[in-house]
Amino acid sequence: MEDVLSGAAALSWLLSSVGSQTGVRSRQASSCCVFSGEHEAEYRTQQEQQGTFSLAGASSCNLLLRRFTKSKGKPNGKKPAPEEKKLYLEPEYTKSRITDFEFKELVMLPREIDLNEWLASNTTTFFHHINLQYSTISEFCTGESCQTMAVCNTQYYWYDERGKKIKCTAPQYVDFVMSSVQKLVTDEDVFPTKYGKEFPNSFESLVKKICKYLFHVLAHIYSSHFKETLALELHGHLNTLYTHFILFIREFNLVDPKETTIMDDLTEVLCSSSGSSSNGSGNGSSNSAGAQNHVKER
Repeated sequence: MEDVLSGAAALSWLLSSVGSQTGVRSRQASSCCVFSGEHEAEYRTQQEQQGTFSLAGASSCNLLLRRFTKSKGKPNGKKPAPEEKKLYLEPEYTKSRITDFEFKELVMLPREIDLNEWLASNTTTFFHHINLQYSTISEFCTGESCQTMAVCNTQYYWYDERGKKIKCTAPQYVDFVMSSVQKLVTDEDVFPTKYGKEFPNSFESLVKKICKYLFHVLAHIYSSHFKETLALELHGHLNTLYTHFILFIREFNLVDPKETTIMDDLTEVLCSSSGSSSNGSGNGSSNSAGAQNHVKER
């Protein structure tokens, strides 16, 4: 049964990713936000029936977490100690994928497809996938366990429409991200789906902004919730999603390499097999090592 679900998951992934290459104008940004309560349960049930995810129950997850949790202290939301080993870099976990498809070929702009259409289609798809991936561990990402939006030694702040800097918990930050991205991808003036409708001049800059925020969410899942992801046996989905996303933003220079430096160690491992060059990964390793005892703010 597990083999069947795994195969179905891989097929679902490829169909959702490749489907945009034909009939791009049929792209529709369906309603999608951070799931909670009955909506989350309903959506997860739907995904399980389609074979996209195979989720364990919350009680089973808590039992499995004991295998990966070695800390004797209670969760306090503080950043991990510098010497703590990054579990997501363990070879037995980095090799886990739901498909061996060559994503570097998949992210390339197809001939006769408009660049903005391609960016819009893929950005919307990544938004849905990353939102769904986060929803699987959202019950563990709370104001108590994640008092700040932290990724390794970096702490992120949210900036409102007036540019005001807001310190918030990780779940609040993710909610801000998903709500703002949802508003953009469903706005016909920004992400048009009707034939003949033009993209705004600011479209590329908006896509870059969206991708930067989505990267923050992915990085937080790895940094703070990889144990839960392992317990749910969804690390293969997470690795596949991360690899696809990183290769996409690199292909079109959508995120400043300095922004992704914090995860260069993981990127190097996951993307090396995909023939991807490391944009600044060499410098990233030395920068990370030199800043282990200093919390950065962004």
